[in-house]
Amino acid sequence: MAKAKRKAKAGRTKAKKSKKKVIAKSAARAKRRKPQQFTASHHRDEDFDYGLRPYSAYRDLGIAKATDGMVQAHVIRMTKPFTSEEVAIPHYHDVDFQMVYVLKGWFSSEFEGQGVHTFHVGSCWIQPPKIKHIVRGYSDDCELLEIVLPADFETVTLK
Repeated sequence: MAKAKRKAKAGRTKAKKSKKKVIAKSAARAKRRKPQQFTASHHRDEDFDYGLRPYSAYRDLGIAKATDGMVQAHVIRMTKPFTSEEVAIPHYHDVDFQMVYVLKGWFSSEFEGQGVHTFHVGSCWIQPPKIKHIVRGYSDDCELLEIVLPADFETVTLK
């Protein structure tokens, strides 16, 4: 009985120490970051920018400015029908985190070591840092929400 009590107490002590470490790490991270600002973004067609890729338009959601460059979030709208010559170019993104969520239509991509995946409305995926991938297709009405850390990152085209 006494041995069981000692084990239970040791387990609680470990949990307290572990919780203190998590709190300390979180506080240290928060001290390094600049404070985040409130922002809101409402849908307007005129906010889509057609400059980044010739087959899509991007609507910046204002998150990069509000987080001082920590996070970027944008809606991507496909603006031209899929053609493999223009779109299916192997590449990767030099990021810490990248998440994509399908808002409309469908999107298909091939990921190194993972094969081809087709995502439909409500589907979500994480692309690990620097995973090589190729867009394999999308619907004409495709729209995606993409969240990336950090806001400023490089896309590397592979041949």
